[in-house]
Amino acid sequence: MKSWQKALITTLLTLAIGGIYLFTVWKHRQNPGVIGQNGDSQTLSKDDLVVMRAFFPQHYEDTLRLEGTTVWMKNGYTIPYYSFADGRVQFGKRAGLIPAAQRLDVKKIVKAAAPRNEDDGMAHGNRQVFAVFSLPGSTGLYATPIGTIEAGEEAYFCDILFFYDDPHAIYDHWPKDVWAAIDAHQVKQGMSELETRMSVGQKMHADGETAGDRTVTYNQNGKQWIVTFQNNRATAIKSE
Repeated sequence: MKSWQKALITTLLTLAIGGIYLFTVWKHRQNPGVIGQNGDSQTLSKDDLVVMRAFFPQHYEDTLRLEGTTVWMKNGYTIPYYSFADGRVQFGKRAGLIPAAQRLDVKKIVKAAAPRNEDDGMAHGNRQVFAVFSLPGSTGLYATPIGTIEAGEEAYFCDILFFYDDPHAIYDHWPKDVWAAIDAHQVKQGMSELETRMSVGQKMHADGETAGDRTVTYNQNGKQWIVTFQNNRATAIKSE
């Protein structure tokens, strides 16, 4: 197996965390109102019923539809971004990791070859594909990887990385105080696992498999949040 293929597998495993929720929602919608063996009907939450757009890009030309649009980061604190100047990705000027729910105004899509020693969360291939964007209140441009090209093979992660609609509108049933915590990238008592991931990102390690009833450690760009959930509500929160 080629080294870029091994790196691509690692990337897929990392980004798949954000895709698991989408798959769960899809399965629910295939069987609305499923009746369990005990005769109880399955109740879907408002989170289960939200609608999120996707466009399944297969080729570089498909990604060009993002130019001139606004997206929001779905997989927070997993993907780096760099200064973009003079028509080039400035790999030596890494700005950090894109926060969860961050708004990105996409200006253009470009191809670039990342330095061999630069770990940007994706397989390098021959070239990578980058979204060039601006941030609210900033005059500069930045770039973040969205896909990989290797000898005619292409892989894109736009649907896993981005919301194509403002998550404030997608999850407009969440309380204002929860959204205030998310916008501040904080965790507060009573937040669900999904709300917590929206706030502090997808880099996480759980001590159990039952979502909503376990302790989860989140890595928010070097800051750790240790959150215990009961009945899908945060009951104990520690940061370090």
